[in-house]
Amino acid sequence: MLKFKYQLLFLLLTFSFPVALSNHKAIEYLLHRLDSKRALPSVQEAAAKGVLKRLLPTHLSSFEFKIVSKDVCGGDSCFMINNHNKSSQNGPEIIIRGTTGVEIVSGLHWYLKYWCGAHVSWDKTGGVQTTSIPKPGSLPLLKDEGVKIRRPVPWNYYQNVVTSSYSFVWWDWERWEKEVDWMALQGINLPLAFTGQEAIWQKVFKDFNISSEDLNGFFGGPAFLAWARMGNLHGWGGPLSQNWLDQQLVLQKQIISRMLELGMTPVLPSFSGNVPAALTKIYPSAKITRLGDWNTVDADPRWCCTYLLDPSDPLFVEIGEAFIRKQIKEYGDVTDIYNCDTFNENSPPTSDPDYISTLGAAVYQGISKGDKDAVWLMQGWLFYSDSSFWKPPQMKALLQSVPSGKMIVLDLFADVKPIWKTSFQFYGTPYIWCMLHNFGGNIEMYGVLDSIGSGPIDARVSANSTMVGVGMCMEGIEHNPIVYELMSEMAFRDEKVKINKWLKSYSHRRYGKAVHQIDAAWEILYHTIYNCTDGIADHNHDYIAVLPDWDPSTNIESAGMPQAHLWYPPEDVIKALQLFLAGGKNLTGSLTYRYDLVDLTRQVLSKFANQVYIKAVTSFQEKNIDDLHLNSHKFLQLIKDIDLLLASDDNFLLGTWLESAKKLAVNPSELKQYEWNARTQVTMWFDTNETTQSKLHDYANKFWSGILQNYYLPRATTYFSHLSESLRQNKKFKLIEWRKQWIPMSNKWQEGNELYPVKAKGDALTISQALYEKYFS
Repeated sequence: MLKFKYQLLFLLLTFSFPVALSNHKAIEYLLHRLDSKRALPSVQEAAAKGVLKRLLPTHLSSFEFKIVSKDVCGGDSCFMINNHNKSSQNGPEIIIRGTTGVEIVSGLHWYLKYWCGAHVSWDKTGGVQTTSIPKPGSLPLLKDEGVKIRRPVPWNYYQNVVTSSYSFVWWDWERWEKEVDWMALQGINLPLAFTGQEAIWQKVFKDFNISSEDLNGFFGGPAFLAWARMGNLHGWGGPLSQNWLDQQLVLQKQIISRMLELGMTPVLPSFSGNVPAALTKIYPSAKITRLGDWNTVDADPRWCCTYLLDPSDPLFVEIGEAFIRKQIKEYGDVTDIYNCDTFNENSPPTSDPDYISTLGAAVYQGISKGDKDAVWLMQGWLFYSDSSFWKPPQMKALLQSVPSGKMIVLDLFADVKPIWKTSFQFYGTPYIWCMLHNFGGNIEMYGVLDSIGSGPIDARVSANSTMVGVGMCMEGIEHNPIVYELMSEMAFRDEKVKINKWLKSYSHRRYGKAVHQIDAAWEILYHTIYNCTDGIADHNHDYIAVLPDWDPSTNIESAGMPQAHLWYPPEDVIKALQLFLAGGKNLTGSLTYRYDLVDLTRQVLSKFANQVYIKAVTSFQEKNIDDLHLNSHKFLQLIKDIDLLLASDDNFLLGTWLESAKKLAVNPSELKQYEWNARTQVTMWFDTNETTQSKLHDYANKFWSGILQNYYLPRATTYFSHLSESLRQNKKFKLIEWRKQWIPMSNKWQEGNELYPVKAKGDALTISQALYEKYFS
């Protein structure tokens, strides 16, 4: 019996991930091919030095970087950190070797974190903390054998197809350079590279006799390009000027060039079937169908119901091939991995598995005709969002419609709703374990640290695992730095993380010192805010940012009122805020502390405002006008107070977003269009009519100073005014009348051009302390 158990254990281990991966010849071949495309070692070493120079220019001579063969790490990607054999007083102190530039920079980050107590986050989440790093000549030494860290899976993927619109849309090269540096420090080696593709499409469609004018109603505006690319809409916020197209193509070439210099593999777009209306006239016999409505209020044909070329039509492969070849002509032979999401929130016309298999094969053919070694990378969101359609037969038909190893799936929501567990590991298809985490770029403290610290390990060591990477697929970035630091580390960890121990280290690194009140606060936050286990996808529906569009004359439970997400006891987080404030005197001048303090105070006040809102509408239902006035006034005052708080930190300002949009404009027409795009995305989002708000209103809501005072406040003021008038006149609340007043106000604000501050004012600690005492003492 004992012998049998050992034999069984041996069989299970035989099919565990490392062996399964080594036997997966297609993936091995892909990795070898991608390695052959990498920049020369000297180029990658120089690029890594460039990151160090921008991050820590004072220590440029303290480190030596060297590219090494994968053979050093048994064929895997890795980095090694050792003491340098110093030959001079001012020579390098530490040598970092890595299989690519990314590995070297990841090793640098690992050393700075775990030997020097430093911290790196996005500028908009407090930036870097490097005061704890000793001066050159005094860097901490390692033990004699040094450190070797190997990637347990080949890839660390980055981005969602909509991140380009929610976060990157207004970036110039200066901001992109910082992002690529951040990516390298976090170990990201498989980033999406979607910028500038409309310029490529313009050139491709020109070869199919489609003019630039024909594309005016096809491309979306800058802030809505992601959804035009997916075929959800067309024309909304457009047209795109030639200036924009040319500017973005230049930017894309800079982005790709830097990614390649660091040894990354960019993931480029491919053809998903989305075509301009003009193609129906030029190719009248082509199988082109018009998709159904996607979130418009009146199915306005100017932006509703895009045209989709059937993958079974020969023209599909022809256009797909042309697009891949045009990209290769523009950028060079830089990748073999291409993203395509033909069925993202657009189901096939039939659920017949044979038909779906044919569609999948045609989509892949459109990519592979342009690049014979192409691999199709697909977001697996559809298997979660449209699970009623994608049952096992349909899912299997799509995943097995391409040659073995020629598709990689992103298990997009694996941090909350992992598909790998219920799909026989995607029916043998390689997949990447991804954290989705954020929707719409909303600002909300939220996370599931336990899942992040253990989920990728569980997936990798599971029987017959086909996992080949980890990834971050948030819709928007620049929030919750703790979540992204932990998730990035999972690319290099082969054991589960002990969160309590890791959290204390994180706190000390983030602020540059140990403060016992701050440590205690983070312990609370770990068990509350960062322990969301209810399985709810976290869109911020706090009532300040998403004022319910409903008639509270009806019962709250049955009225369809959107529920604000609350997954923890608010009083516990108020205690964490109290501790954060108590520790503040030890962290004067820390930008990371200021950001976290403002964000935590905002979170506490916003959740408190939800309770006040419920009291206000309950007062209305009970026809208690005095209580309605009391609670509605308190709600409005909270909006003003939170706006004041957010104004005290540069990273919570509406003005920054608007000015970055206007900065890209080269003429008055673009200036007006870009500002409208920027304002509309974070408020109403999509179309309205006289009596109906956009179905996507507040989807991309933001807690930014300026938007609270000048958008959320007047909206709530008019709403409560209508409620009060209803009670005074003893008449039914007229929801439509309120909408008729509010929607034109919103339209006017979206079309406005008033200036908003881009610099913080006020002392965050003083303001936060005063608000704590005002509402909770």
